Amino acid sequence: MATRVLHATSLARDLGRWRTDVDDGSSRRRTSRPTYRALADGVRLLIHDGRIPLGVGLPSERDLSVALELSRTTITSSYAVLREEGYLISKQGARSTVALPDAARPNGILLQTKSSSGPVVDMSHAAMAAPTEAMLGAYSSALQALPTYLSTHGMEPIGLAVLREAIARRFTERGLATTPDQIMVTSGAQQALGLLLGTLTSPGDRVLIDHPTYPNALEAIRRIGARPVPVPIRPDDDAWDLEGIRSAARQTASKVAYMILDYHNPTGRCLDADGRAELARIARDTSMTLIVDETMVDLWLDSPPPPPVASFGRVSGTDIVTIGSASKSYWGGLRIGWIRANPSLISQLAGSRAAHDLGTSIMDQLAAGFLLEDADAILETRRMQLRERRRVLEDAIAEHLPGWRYRRSTGGMSLWLQIPAPVSSALAATAPAFGAVLAAGPRFGVEGAFERFLRMPYTREPAELAAAVTATAAAYRALAPSVEGQQPALVF
Repeated sequence: MATRVLHATSLARDLGRWRTDVDDGSSRRRTSRPTYRALADGVRLLIHDGRIPLGVGLPSERDLSVALELSRTTITSSYAVLREEGYLISKQGARSTVALPDAARPNGILLQTKSSSGPVVDMSHAAMAAPTEAMLGAYSSALQALPTYLSTHGMEPIGLAVLREAIARRFTERGLATTPDQIMVTSGAQQALGLLLGTLTSPGDRVLIDHPTYPNALEAIRRIGARPVPVPIRPDDDAWDLEGIRSAARQTASKVAYMILDYHNPTGRCLDADGRAELARIARDTSMTLIVDETMVDLWLDSPPPPPVASFGRVSGTDIVTIGSASKSYWGGLRIGWIRANPSLISQLAGSRAAHDLGTSIMDQLAAGFLLEDADAILETRRMQLRERRRVLEDAIAEHLPGWRYRRSTGGMSLWLQIPAPVSSALAATAPAFGAVLAAGPRFGVEGAFERFLRMPYTREPAELAAAVTATAAAYRALAPSVEGQQPALVF
């Protein structure tokens, strides 16, 4: 099988503003780091971010030198660094392919790298450690309930009835009457989205997204051959650009839209009730299926969210599909997600699921059911932890990162920080040497957008959050030692 080769222009686009040896007019970014090493750092970041898949071939030295307007000697030296570190594997007579060395693979909360003198706090994931006591109790109860299911074949394409009933009950309690036949249990929200996209779209179709958005959703859209159509979230308020959504839906004839409207990842925004009603009307008027990602809905911090978006769809006569997950609310290791849709779509999804798997783990489903029984108590504790950690992160930013702007999130797990200089990719590439692994802004966008932004989650322990901000500030100073006009951190 021929090796898939990354196109030079695609790599140049994804690298963003990786250079740290130029003055771009907005900030002085000169450092002593050679250009070839800065390029190697940028490619390494893309590999860690998953934006360069493992096993693909990098562009030829000649093609990349043209795309980046660099000498071939610089490209050769950069590739040599990556090869020495284990990020490129070369075979006689074959193109070098991308790899991930064992020393760079994440292990728990801390990530050890060769460039750092100590442990590195991994801030690239917005996820909390498990509520240990609740999780152990749920799995203990699940083990006791398991014998009832051992006499069956154990394959439930739409999920255990007991869990579908519990999920339907939670929707009903939130103001959206739901029956179990409207629920399908999946192996996480990512599988739920993949199943929906595979059923509702075809290669070449356009999928409307809010922008920025969840990186793995972008990957799911691209994997099926569809094309994301980004509609920016306005930075000055909590409103989505609803007119922009309507216009984009009409101009691109998008069949599907994917949006995170409850404590959006990465911005933490929440669409108000009026906006939800209008969005439901837009979906109806444009014959567009709206997929609403509710994975963050339980994690409100200041006030509860409005009713589910799908409840507004009933009023406007629009079918709105909802996906959810136990992973953010409880634990990322609990791979339980779900889809709420009309029963006919659920049946269609069940038929297509066989190409992926034959159902979700019975034990995990049982454990999720027991967690839902105690959801209110568990989630209140989780929200208290997140409120405190949000405060710690905000205080650390105010102290160590003056001039960085952000709008305070009202829920979810992260702050979306605006950086004074467009150095997000370079910062994420440099930060591990100072003690933090970061998620660069372009990871959340299309076509290399968001170089002036960085997602920073407040899901780690307070001491880790403080250490991560200190490390980020040190890395930023190394990149932009002469940024002028810094002001106290701004909350807008």
